[in-house]
Amino acid sequence: MKVDNLKILSFESDTIKLKADAFFENPNDVGGKITTEDIKVFVNGAEVAQVFSDEFKVPARNEFSIPLIAHIPTKNFLNSNKNGALGGLLNSLITNKVNVQIKGNLEYVVFGFKREFLIDKTQEIKIKF
Repeated sequence: MKVDNLKILSFESDTIKLKADAFFENPNDVGGKITTEDIKVFVNGAEVAQVFSDEFKVPARNEFSIPLIAHIPTKNFLNSNKNGALGGLLNSLITNKVNVQIKGNLEYVVFGFKREFLIDKTQEIKIKF
């Protein structure tokens, strides 16, 4: 399992839409389902949102990907600096880059059996105001 393609889909005045893809391979003859309730988004080290995705049905014996989407309130995004809101905003304006991390657990369930997959992807993203 890996997470890739982390990018900003849209940057509006009130909300930023962030997307990543979680890639899997299921070698088993049975499918199951995956939930993403425990995955959080951090920008410059500060928690800003939670990832959401519909419950996903896992196909048997197949490779697949799950889109991970987060709607981040713009004020959280711009104020996402441990050294204070103004520092985070100024740094983002000067460099046009932010450090984004998606971290948490995906839960795979099949026939009542649960397995968790740790997600921990960090990437520097260019932003355009």
